Amino acid sequence: MSEGMTPGKGRGAAGPRGREVRSDLHVSVELRSSEGIEIRLVSKVEALYGASIRKTAREVLGTLGVGHAVVEIEDQGALPFVVSARVEAAARRAGVRGAAPCARTVAPGAHSARDRLRRSRLYLPGNQPKLFVSAGLHRPDAVILDLEDSVHPDEKDAARILVRNALRSVDFGGAERMVRINPFPLGLEDLEEIVPEAPDLILIPKVEDPSGVREVGARIDEVCARHDMEATVWLMPILESALGVERALPIASATDAVVALTIGLEDYAADIGVPRTSEGTESLYARSRLVNAAHAAGVQAIDSVFSDVGDEEGLRAWARRSRALGFEGMGCIHPRQIEPIHESFTPSANEVERARRIVAAFDEARRKGLGVVSLGTKMIDPPVVIRAQRTVRLARAAVLVDDAEDARASASEGGAMNGKES
Repeated sequence: MSEGMTPGKGRGAAGPRGREVRSDLHVSVELRSSEGIEIRLVSKVEALYGASIRKTAREVLGTLGVGHAVVEIEDQGALPFVVSARVEAAARRAGVRGAAPCARTVAPGAHSARDRLRRSRLYLPGNQPKLFVSAGLHRPDAVILDLEDSVHPDEKDAARILVRNALRSVDFGGAERMVRINPFPLGLEDLEEIVPEAPDLILIPKVEDPSGVREVGARIDEVCARHDMEATVWLMPILESALGVERALPIASATDAVVALTIGLEDYAADIGVPRTSEGTESLYARSRLVNAAHAAGVQAIDSVFSDVGDEEGLRAWARRSRALGFEGMGCIHPRQIEPIHESFTPSANEVERARRIVAAFDEARRKGLGVVSLGTKMIDPPVVIRAQRTVRLARAAVLVDDAEDARASASEGGAMNGKES
């Protein structure tokens, strides 16, 4: 059980406690007027890491300007970035102001591309650090450090600090680093803490109007300006109500930072007053409208999660239907869902081979100066060529074709799109 603010001036606590806790710790901080910092540590690994835990706690308190306090720590194998986050959260709850980010141990790396592969995005509750470190090993296209639905209201402040430290310390193995913030006004506090760590993308929950998207974008720009940051932080609005769905196109077009549009089906189903089903009949209109709006705005359409972790066949069926509707990916709530999602949203060998043949036929027709493309006895319209080129690029992103083939598809796209009519 996690413990929040402890009654009494100058005392605060953060982090879970109990035998079931793993890779985390409980910290209480009681401020006092003299006698320096006293640390009382209980840890099964004290012989190996006790000195490091104490040093981290002292450094955090020193950065926050705390010179006198009693600190009680119950450690269950927490990594340094978690120790730092829990001590800082406890100190803030004791009334201390300021921030004490942990040392950066992972370079920010190159910012994600606007149109990068987003087949899967793995949700990680923002208050469960035990899930952070191994997330990249499962090779999702993206991870979502979640500050919204998966975090209890009393733990929002502590989760925000933990996610901030994770962005500085955890190697997610090349996955795009997304953070789902809370609805406003709490979401503004999330942005102040998170944006300076250069996440790739911010998910905006419960969007019903484009003005909300623009407000998030404006606040991100303000934070970036204060920290001399030049990288663009992408946005992905989440539609979770009937009103949000009806405004899908203006929301998708709200700012140039929007790269994808997605939907939260549990909230949407509740809003229209029906249960969510594994077939998705009740959300077909909403999902179809989202796909159309996303493509009209030139952004990616990303589907919701499939909530039954144990039903792999149901997941595969949902993902196949999702791709057929025009979605390019979906969310997942367990690592075991990643592989079926990737398989469903990646072109099959037959699809890739046919696409390569179409691209080759187009290149050959262009070299010969022909205005008509044919493959065997069939004529190939320009939209079919463009779709084939996109299939080859998707296969390249999924490492199914080599660089040379991808370069040829990319180079030939301009000819398919210019000077021809469907």
